[in-house]
Parts: sequence; structure tokens; C-alpha cells
Amino acid sequence: MRIGIDYTAAVNQGAGIGRYARQMTRALLELDRENEYVLFVPSASPEASRASESAIVGQANVSLARLPLSERALVALWHRLRVPVPVELFSGRLDVFHSPDFALAPVLRARTLVTVHDLSFRRVPECFKPALLSYLNRVVPRSVARADIVLADSESTRNDAIELLRLAPERVFVVYAGVDSRFHRVTDQGLLEDVRSRYSLPGRFVLSVGTLQPRKNYVRLIEAFSRLSGVEDVSLVISGARGWLYEEIYRRVEELGLSSRVLFPGYVAEADLPALYSLSEVFAFPSLYEGFGLPPLEAMACGTPVVVSRASSLPEVVGNAGCLVDPLSVEEIAGTLQALLDSPARRADLAEQGVAQAARFTWSEAARVLLGLYRG
Repeated sequence: MRIGIDYTAAVNQGAGIGRYARQMTRALLELDRENEYVLFVPSASPEASRASESAIVGQANVSLARLPLSERALVALWHRLRVPVPVELFSGRLDVFHSPDFALAPVLRARTLVTVHDLSFRRVPECFKPALLSYLNRVVPRSVARADIVLADSESTRNDAIELLRLAPERVFVVYAGVDSRFHRVTDQGLLEDVRSRYSLPGRFVLSVGTLQPRKNYVRLIEAFSRLSGVEDVSLVISGARGWLYEEIYRRVEELGLSSRVLFPGYVAEADLPALYSLSEVFAFPSLYEGFGLPPLEAMACGTPVVVSRASSLPEVVGNAGCLVDPLSVEEIAGTLQALLDSPARRADLAEQGVAQAARFTWSEAARVLLGLYRG
């Protein structure tokens, strides 16, 4: 088979779907040396081009198809103006084409798959800027209607796709994400202190990782942190790039007088994340909605106890190895964090359970399931 993969998100997005696309593709290429793969990349900066080329070094069955336009121009062409320029025009014949980022480009004859990571734009539309919400509400339903197969990151997302997009259940398949093998407890003190110094991290801290946007529920997390007692030496570290509608996050920190204890190191490089998780005492992720929830799983793999919301896919992913809270209850989030910070024994117990739970999710298994769907 000749399999095309839209590699745009892998090239242009550092976190989230970009990481998903890079790691899933890497696992596929490690697993499958027989089929031919074409990675579609947009006109991009030299840094992005090098990132895409690094995925295919030494792979005889992999090639790049360079699209003549930027990602923004391709979105306008394919999804706003709906000009049906097929991807095969830039690659030649394809048997399968997979878009891992919600929006399916036009094809001629290839069998198509599109990954819908979550339905947050339907479940929590208030968390989106109007322009982005409008785009997703137009493009995602059209893409899934055209696709032969729709992939979801969890059973929760699959159920949402069936209900909210009115898809036939037999067309929607779950392909869980995985935890990269680099995520494990870091014990090298030199490495830990290097990361602590590079990001100006405090001695003790609760960690959260994710783009700064309303869906991550950081305002309630900050309010919950402000209610903790007896742990004045503990800080809250929220790591992630600025997304949208994030102003209230910073404003709440100022209002609560927590500027010295709530820290925003910004985007942390993938290579530094295992050390960041390992340095933290508790990982908090009270998101309003997640299609999968990779950060808490990575934290668990690093032996850090996690507190997550009992919304959407997170109970499915974390299982019994984490603490579940109502994301709308500041009191419950605060109480759970307080109990964990006050109990080293409970933290140690959850850490052990978390490592075992995270080990159930591997990229090699994800690639095996996905390759089976490619084959039909």
C-alpha cells in the first residue's frame, strides 16, 4: 500500500496534536517497513522542514510530499474556499490518506481516515474564540462525513462523535494514544537541577501542563491552590504556551495575591518534560473536557501522583490510579490537593499505581491498531 499522512500538525505544533502526530507516525514507521509512506508537509520554515525530515532519516519506505502553500493558505484553499485540489496532485497515487488533525484534505481515490481528538467545541463551546468555533463547526462535520473511517482517542470521544456528529457506530474506531518510553522517573540529580534552573522552578510545587486556554480550567485550579493551608512552601507551576482567552488566568493570580507562588514557565521542551514531571509533588489536571489526556498519563509514567477531573475521557485513561474531582468544584479540587500534599504515603501509593496504569498505553500498540485500520 501507498499511505499518505498529513504531517502538518507534527511540523507546526509543538504540543498537543503536534506531539500526537509525531509520536504516532514514528511508531508506525518503526513497525511497518513494507508499506510505502508519504508525509505531507506544507511550505514551512527551515526549522520545520528539518523537523519533518528527521522523521524519515534512514527510512527507505518513507518520502516527503512538499505542498506549495503554507498551512494557513491550505486551510483557506481546502476548507474555507473548498477548492477540491487533491493531495495526490503532489504525491501521485495513494491507497490510503490519513489526517490526524480533524480536517480532511480533498483526495481523488484514496481510502480516507480522519482523527477527531475531542468534541470540546461542541461540549464546551464557551471555551473557544468565535472564529475558531465557527471554523471547527463547519470543517469537522464535513470532514467526518467524507471520511471512510473516523478515529477517536478514547471511548468517551467515540461516544461523543456518534452522538454529536451523528455518525454510524461502525465507522468510528478508538485508537488510544501512548506514552513515549522517555517518560519515566528521572533520578539523575544533575539533570533534575539543570531543568529546575533552566525554568526557574521552586523547591516544592504542584504542576499542571497544557496550553493556556479556558478548557484547562486553570482559574479554578488557582482558586483551589489559594485555599491550601500549611503548605506555604509549595508553589503552583502551570507550564504551557499561551493559547486563547487566557487573560483571566493571570488576572486571578493577581487578585488572589499569588504572583510569587503561581509560576508560568511557558512552553517546556518535550525533552525536559520527564524531569519536570519528576520534580513535581503532585500533577493537577482538572480540565473541563479532554479527548484523551496525555499529560496526566505521562506524569503517572514518571511516578507523580495525579489529580484529574472526572469529566469526559480522563477517568477512562487514569482508571483507579489517580484522584478524580469535580472540575466545577473549587472546594473538591482544593481538598484533594491538600490531602495528597499532607500524605507522603498516599502520594507514594498513587505513584506506584500510576506507573502500572501508564504502562498499559504504548505507541507501539497504537501503531499496531492503526496499521490494521489502514489495511482495512
